[in-house]
Amino acid sequence: MNRIETALTELKNKGEKALITFITAGDPDLDTTEKLVLEMFDNGSDIVEIGVPFSDPVAEGKTIQLASLRSLEHGTNLTQIFGMVESLRKKTEKPLILMMYVNTIFRFGTERFFTLCREKGIDGVIVPDLPFEVRDELQPYADNNGIISISLVAPTSHQRIADIANEAKGFLYSVSSTGVTGTRSKFTTDFDEFFGEIKRNCKVPAMVGFGISDPEQAKKMSGYCDGVIVGSAVVKIVAEYGKESVPKVGEFVKSLKKAITE
Repeated sequence: MNRIETALTELKNKGEKALITFITAGDPDLDTTEKLVLEMFDNGSDIVEIGVPFSDPVAEGKTIQLASLRSLEHGTNLTQIFGMVESLRKKTEKPLILMMYVNTIFRFGTERFFTLCREKGIDGVIVPDLPFEVRDELQPYADNNGIISISLVAPTSHQRIADIANEAKGFLYSVSSTGVTGTRSKFTTDFDEFFGEIKRNCKVPAMVGFGISDPEQAKKMSGYCDGVIVGSAVVKIVAEYGKESVPKVGEFVKSLKKAITE
């Protein structure tokens, strides 16, 4: 069983919600990224998404766009990120996911990419700009290497929600609202309707992400599904404190986990 599946099964058996957090690799540098990942795990993250910087991250809001640009300016590349993951695997066995854009995989070489995911210890991949209808461009390579390709579904998916939910593996990434990533003060989605359709068709845990900015929102949103995904709010702390952000991020993650388990 993949680490993602194992972790989520254990949480379900305990009746707990999952906390998934995101960090941009190489912002402010890869050494700090490694420390941040471990700090997040130590303070309650069940799964960590590592964002691979990209020059045109179309699904991201300003916060993660700027983090991606800062990382690229430092020369961060996928080979270096795999090196960091290899180092992390000497210190943790918790699930790690790469979130990235499909062009990065194609340029690196699809078979080579998924082989290295398996060899270095990546458990899943999220590719937000790969449409569900062309998932077979990556799925066979992922399956052959035991890597879970995480599906995304949004309120605007409409009649496709059932199909995407039914095919999901690992967990379903449920996008809270239209638009890009970034913290939000309020949501306009009808979550009862949205998650009702998801729960009727989904065989794996459903997580909600995009816009969750504080413990109060995390607690509220976790009531609709199996867990929450928090990214931009973490990246904002890193942007403010840089190499000194590790304990600040740890405190924030601890507050999120406490909120969704109370």
